[in-house]
Amino acid sequence: MSKSRWRPPTVPIPLEIDRMDAVMDDWFDAHLRGRPAVDRMMYSASALGDHGLIWLGLALLQAGRHRRDWQRPLVRAAAGLGIESALVNGPVKWMFRRTRPVQHGPRPMHLRQPRTSSFPSGHATAAFFGAALLRDDDPLWPLYYALAVVVAASRVHVKIHHASDVIGGIAIGIALGELARHLVPVGTRANRADGRTDTGPARVHPASEESSGLLAG
Repeated sequence: MSKSRWRPPTVPIPLEIDRMDAVMDDWFDAHLRGRPAVDRMMYSASALGDHGLIWLGLALLQAGRHRRDWQRPLVRAAAGLGIESALVNGPVKWMFRRTRPVQHGPRPMHLRQPRTSSFPSGHATAAFFGAALLRDDDPLWPLYYALAVVVAASRVHVKIHHASDVIGGIAIGIALGELARHLVPVGTRANRADGRTDTGPARVHPASEESSGLLAG
């Protein structure tokens, strides 16, 4: 007799959450789904968010726009997105193993069908994680968050995720993004951590200079 593979206990989703998801799904049906322009935008955004590649692409573009100190932000984004994906799509999803929404009838556009747990949304997590990492010293940061909102909402629109999956993914993405920004600061945050300013190295207090001169003499 073969031994069954051990699995951790599944974290249940409260019934109230399921009811909220049903209300949100009805809202998308009534106001957004079935409109060609909206469908094209949402399906395109959902496809662009696959594997978090859009955020890596934006990190590369950001590195190209910055003429100096571009290596550290790019490495942080690339490594961070890889770690975030492995964490969310591995142990986090494994804890929930939630069933995805049921799509009745053909979809208006082709879309990759993931087989992992519905909760949390990996697209939403990567979107807000990526936006957090890209926003340091970049005047375009509002656009990153606007794109993150569209990518996250698209997962509900295309019925790959429940609304609560997306909300949970956003919360995880924000938390992981701020943690990464704290652990690996870049730009002015890194300068402050090193005691430097944008104009050069940290200033030495006159008293310290005087003390150094006395010791040297």
